[in-house]
Amino acid sequence: MDSSSIELPGSEIESIKVENGSVAIRFAPAYIVKTISGSSERTRWRQQGVLVFSEAEVEGELPDLPCTCEGGDVGQSVFTYRDMIPLPFEGRGQARCELKIKGTDQLLKVMGEAVKLNMEDRPYYIEHIRTA
Repeated sequence: MDSSSIELPGSEIESIKVENGSVAIRFAPAYIVKTISGSSERTRWRQQGVLVFSEAEVEGELPDLPCTCEGGDVGQSVFTYRDMIPLPFEGRGQARCELKIKGTDQLLKVMGEAVKLNMEDRPYYIEHIRTA
């Protein structure tokens, strides 16, 4: 089965918008890894996207922007994804993220009741990822 996911380490956080109980984290760009069924090779792409948490709040201070994500966890309900976000991604119930900000000790923590990843425009090819 073909699969795609955002690779959090190295993805750029351009903005964070907090308003009316919503928290929107804009990745510009996010780096995507695509895997094709039956192939050992993967491909890397870039695309802009917004991770939107509803009925949400930020825990702690927002990082200085723009910044680079160093990795972390994104979860919804009983599922936790480390250093990646599957595509597509949407769900209700205990949505959360805890992202490490590169070059700091800061964590971007968001808790909410729902989450949805909205990808924008189209993905742009970067490279093939070959195993050694």
